[in-house]
Amino acid sequence: MRRGLTKKSILGKLVEMTRVSKSLILALIVLLIPLATWAPAAAQEGGQVQELTGKVDQDKFRFYLLPDLRQGQILYVYASGTSGNLDPIVGLIDTNRDFQAAAAEYDAELEQIIAQGRDPLLAIDELRDRFLLIWDDDSGGGLAAAFQFRVPRDGDYRLAVTGSLSYQAEDTFGRYRLLLGLDAPEVLTGEAEPTEDVIAVPDEAATQIDVGVESLTGKLSTEKNATFVNLRDFEPGDTLYAFIEATSGDLKPVLVLRNFARKPIRTANLDGAQTQTSLEYTFPRVGENYQLEILSSVGDRPPTSGESSLLIARNAPHVLTGEATPIGEPVVEEPITVKIGVKLQQIIEVNQAQENFDVVASMQMDWTDPALAFNPDNCDCSVKLYTEQEFDTFLADVQGRWPAFTIANQQGNRWTQNRLVVLLPDGSGTYFERFTTNMQLDFDFRRFPFDTQEFIIRVDLLLPEDFYVFSDLESFTEISSEHGEDEFIITDFDTSVTSVLGSTQAITSRYSFSFEAPRHLEYYLLQVFLPIGLIIAVSWVTFFLKDYTRRIEVATGNLLLFIAFSFSIADNYPRLGYLTLLDVIMAITFLVNAMVVIYNVWLKRMEMNGKAERADRIDSYLDWIYPFAYIIPLGIAAWIFF
Repeated sequence: MRRGLTKKSILGKLVEMTRVSKSLILALIVLLIPLATWAPAAAQEGGQVQELTGKVDQDKFRFYLLPDLRQGQILYVYASGTSGNLDPIVGLIDTNRDFQAAAAEYDAELEQIIAQGRDPLLAIDELRDRFLLIWDDDSGGGLAAAFQFRVPRDGDYRLAVTGSLSYQAEDTFGRYRLLLGLDAPEVLTGEAEPTEDVIAVPDEAATQIDVGVESLTGKLSTEKNATFVNLRDFEPGDTLYAFIEATSGDLKPVLVLRNFARKPIRTANLDGAQTQTSLEYTFPRVGENYQLEILSSVGDRPPTSGESSLLIARNAPHVLTGEATPIGEPVVEEPITVKIGVKLQQIIEVNQAQENFDVVASMQMDWTDPALAFNPDNCDCSVKLYTEQEFDTFLADVQGRWPAFTIANQQGNRWTQNRLVVLLPDGSGTYFERFTTNMQLDFDFRRFPFDTQEFIIRVDLLLPEDFYVFSDLESFTEISSEHGEDEFIITDFDTSVTSVLGSTQAITSRYSFSFEAPRHLEYYLLQVFLPIGLIIAVSWVTFFLKDYTRRIEVATGNLLLFIAFSFSIADNYPRLGYLTLLDVIMAITFLVNAMVVIYNVWLKRMEMNGKAERADRIDSYLDWIYPFAYIIPLGIAAWIFF
């Protein structure tokens, strides 16, 4: 827009470009006085332009009063979303009409139309035509709204700004830029330069002030001497009110309001002298990413401890009395719920000696963060898609604001086969990853090989629970029927969400995917217990031989065979600091076989000493007592282990 010249700028140029006599400069001043007087009139010919900004929440309206418009003036309006997924709609209302009554009539007719089964989108357009002087949704290019309106009569008018429905049939939300012009058609392009004229002012009577009150409780101790709450965004002019009171112990709570840079803006009870305190702060501009910190002490003073009750409010000064009922929209930013699921697709190997297992698995996380909402008009897209190669771009776009995680019991590298992030305009996000890695386990082999082992995958969020918490994505979680594990019987799984102390000493959310699996026993029955049974049977058969020399030879060979067999299976499970059931079975078998060799040598010695009859008599009893040498100790072992 062309601006008028000023005496100062013109004189400066003249003095800089030429050197003239004082009399000539005086003459030029006289000549320029009429020009300087004319300059504002030239700027006025370009029309009046005003720029306003604001925010529209879901299902909310912002109203502006346009006072003293003159008949015949042309009003130009342009509105575009600047944050969130806002698709703005603007409409003009006649202030002579009862606004509250018109709104009630509008809602009633809309409900009636929906009940009749008509398309509500068409019905809304018809109602807007009836109840508004003029309105627009997308005439400004893309999703921007724009219209021009010739003022039919002198008087005041009201302008409404709200959000259109998204493609998900939900109200859009976010911040907007609003350009208003009188006799300034360039406003319709969205590129008009604002002048100092005031065309509209916020309509406080029509716009409901956002009021919200929340009540929170907490506990501080010597171990945990500080906590904080994240605040929702505050609009310019909004006032934060906070009141905290100790309800137990010797707690002397301190309040510190911090801005986005964690710089303290307001404090209360900094000297720690009171058991209750309050704080208030009016935001001169948009307040984003503010925190209210609660401490049990400051500086070198010893921390106090106890429980407390906190009242925190937006535009509700009565909270400072310490008595208020929770109302309105939330003031505190609640943790974002992250739905997570794990799909175990293949177990590559179970390494029992190292107590880990290699897996191929997929993981999906779904969450909604309004801060990630975007206007499809800005990217000419309905979704933002980031593949593996673009993951760094995703991190840069969201500025690290996403549920970053780690797999807590991962041992080696995690080889990512596929990774994908999808963001929707309303701030909904989906993270998908298919990976291969090995997981540390804590096997309990005491009942081996009749043991049941727990396999588990633990996923921890990196940020504290104040920001994100896990919940189960049941529709995704499963174990593939083609998991490929042949040693363990995998039937069902379980999931859980718990709170753990993270590496940053903050409480974080943990998701656990686990399943218990007993072993297939066919291998052990054929490869372990059948040979042991045969060794025991062969040893028993020798008792029915009367040639003690042969019995010694067979028993000794049987013992050596057993020793070789025990070495052959020793490599199949780890060296442990405790006995397993199989260890006990092998020990009993070894001991009894060794005793059989000793027993047969003793009988042979008796025979050589002329006591063959006595040896036969003793042997006739032990022929049938022998099985109990196994049955009794094995029964005791089973009772101990089970």
